[in-house]
Amino acid sequence: MTNLSKGSNVPVAANAVRAVLAWTGGPGVPGVDASALLLTAAGRVRSDVDFVFYNQPQHPGGAVRHVGKRGDFDALEVNLAAVEGDIERIAVCASADGGTFGQVPGLQLRLIDAASDAEIAHFDIVAGPETAMWCGELYRRGGAWKFRAVGQGWSSGLAGLATDFGITVEKEPAPQVVATAPPNLPPPAAPMPPPAYAAPARPVPGGPTPVASQPGIRLTKGEERLPVDMRKRLSLRKEQVAVSLAKRGISGLTARVVLVLDASGSMTPLYDKQLVHRVVERMAAVAAQLDDNGDMQAWTFASTPARLPDLAIADMPQWISLHVRCGKLSLFGNRKPPRDLRPGQIDMRTVGIQNEEQKVIAEVRSYIRAQPLPVPTLVLFFSDGGVYKNGEIEQELRAAVEEPIFWQFVGLGTRSGYGVLERLDTMAGRRVDNVGFFAVDDMDQITDPELYDRLLSEFPAWIDEATRAGILR
Repeated sequence: MTNLSKGSNVPVAANAVRAVLAWTGGPGVPGVDASALLLTAAGRVRSDVDFVFYNQPQHPGGAVRHVGKRGDFDALEVNLAAVEGDIERIAVCASADGGTFGQVPGLQLRLIDAASDAEIAHFDIVAGPETAMWCGELYRRGGAWKFRAVGQGWSSGLAGLATDFGITVEKEPAPQVVATAPPNLPPPAAPMPPPAYAAPARPVPGGPTPVASQPGIRLTKGEERLPVDMRKRLSLRKEQVAVSLAKRGISGLTARVVLVLDASGSMTPLYDKQLVHRVVERMAAVAAQLDDNGDMQAWTFASTPARLPDLAIADMPQWISLHVRCGKLSLFGNRKPPRDLRPGQIDMRTVGIQNEEQKVIAEVRSYIRAQPLPVPTLVLFFSDGGVYKNGEIEQELRAAVEEPIFWQFVGLGTRSGYGVLERLDTMAGRRVDNVGFFAVDDMDQITDPELYDRLLSEFPAWIDEATRAGILR
């Protein structure tokens, strides 16, 4: 065992280690939480998933895990053999909840060989007014790992420390503005004329008899109560959805529409720019045209899923304002519920910031099994990538092949890493192809006709296949 002074280092020969933060508790002593940041050679995280802490306890790659607090100890486990090649350093950090580190006696960091429980290094930390601390770091040098005692503090808390390493920290949300039309749309004008062609009519399971001459536009309950501009946009968009359906010979189709929104940490800029809000308004037109009552079930997800209240067309402005929002990374040390939550709103910190698509897929499947309808279900699933639970996602979607659900995944923004979602279209061994996927860099630059054509391009073929296979009746 080596007692380290600030700035000194020691070689680490173990394949896996535990970094144990310890202190002497008592009355008036703040709570202490350990965390870790996985850093590249530039000294910054690659994305928000490279931050491991109590709200995101395991790194997607599995190399770092927050073990959790036991009494006056908090610990992290690091599998050095599993650390990805572009990660050069793992910063071991701490935050004080309810005071400063100067009020925490006996603060120390111990590095332990996970296999033998032998102590590799011991660092006694001296602190004052700091509320966050970079205690030490594991780093690569010449193909091997070493550990350095750091002891650098921040008075701005864990949020300030994390920001300096490239974590996106969301500020308290400003009052939200109801979505406006994307800039590429023309101002509302006279209703769009019917298409020059007449799509061939064919019956659809659960739907009314199609009209061959022009696509029928459903009037949705409560539509008349929308603000004028929103009502005009909805009317035009329903017509465009109807045209897209008519092109594929399924005018008059009735279907249940479910919306799923990624709320992981990397989505924060898309929420900040209100892009997700505009997406929701555009998807409401799909539900208004396909669903006989116009309502749309909705989920949000990150580390865990959360069911949102159903989106009714009449309530769309208020629903978007209250329920389309991202998790708050600014509340690291505060585990109390936000005081500004409205009835029915989700405390987004319970959702977390990591990508766990398979969990929300399972929850949607369970809901549809419990609430069967004699019509197909179309799930509109929006994500900005960072998919890593490929095996679990594939397992869920393969199991869903025998269910009356089509999963349309849409990638948002310039981030990549859609993993298995990009491969399911061509994956063999399924009776029917129950998944569609496409990605767009800038959703605002996609016109409504193009967007609805892409959303609905594979849905009719799945209806045909699922009907022949007896999945739809």
